Parts: sequence; structure tokens; C-alpha cells
Amino acid sequence: MPDAAPRRSGRTEQSGTVSVPDEPEAGPPTTARRPTPGDPPRRSALDPAVAARLRRTADGLVAAVVQRHGTGEVLMMAWMDDEALHRTLTTGRATYWSRSRQEYWVKGATSGHHQYVRSVRLDCDGDAVLVTVEQVGAACHTGAGNCFFDELPVTGTITDPQEDR
Repeated sequence: MPDAAPRRSGRTEQSGTVSVPDEPEAGPPTTARRPTPGDPPRRSALDPAVAARLRRTADGLVAAVVQRHGTGEVLMMAWMDDEALHRTLTTGRATYWSRSRQEYWVKGATSGHHQYVRSVRLDCDGDAVLVTVEQVGAACHTGAGNCFFDELPVTGTITDPQEDR
């Protein structure tokens, strides 16, 4: 059953309260066509020093693993391009690139299941980011609390983890 947390207009951090609007502020359009091979790179306001550290897929994307702040629960995985990462870092609202819809989406803009960003970390290879969020409502589009509810059977188990060291 999805979390039933109330909508919030702000969040508390060590430095005090940070105001987070209930709805995204007006800004650039949320849709854009993904570049195809041979297209010039699309411009983004992402800090060039951050952009230089990213290792993207052929489609210009990096994996975004999303984790619940406080518990460490892995909630979902999505994709970001430079602009989605820029929007996430500057608005405090998790923004992703939808490969199926070919548009940006702010988590919660239509569902009400918002993700308020607490931190973003780049992995050691630069090909993934870890986004730590305060999740309001379900994280999964199915209505589940997280997207990792379909456990697969593991048949090759190790009885003594020390054996592999």
C-alpha cells in the first residue's frame, strides 16, 4: 500500500526550513526531443565542471538511482540527461527524462507523489547518480512504495561468505 504522507510546503534541514513550492514554478517547456546520433549536443545550464564528469549512454543519459532519505531504501531507478540533472540540482524537485514519452517529468507533478531532493551524489565512474529524497506517496508508477517489489529466485547461494575472500 502506498505511503499516505501529507503534501508539504517546506522541509526541515540542519540549517532551518527550506521552502519547496507545492507545484513547479513556471519555467522552460517540459518536453523536448532526445538528440539522435549526429545531432549537435543540446545546450544545458548544468555546471560545465559537473557535465565534464558525466559518462553518458549513447543517448546522452545517466542512470539515477533514487533512495529514501533516512532509511536508505532504494525506491526507483530512472534516467537523467544534463538538463534533468540541472533542474534537479537547482529546483530541489527530482526531474527525469522519460525514454518512452521523450519528455522531462518532475516526479509528482501529475501523481502528487513528490520527491524532494536532499542530496545528489555522482558515482566513481560518473555513469550514475544517487538521488536521496524525501518521498511523499508511492515511488513506483504502479502505486507500490518502491519499484523493487518483484523478487527473483536466487538458487546459487554461498553458505560461508568468507569463502569468496
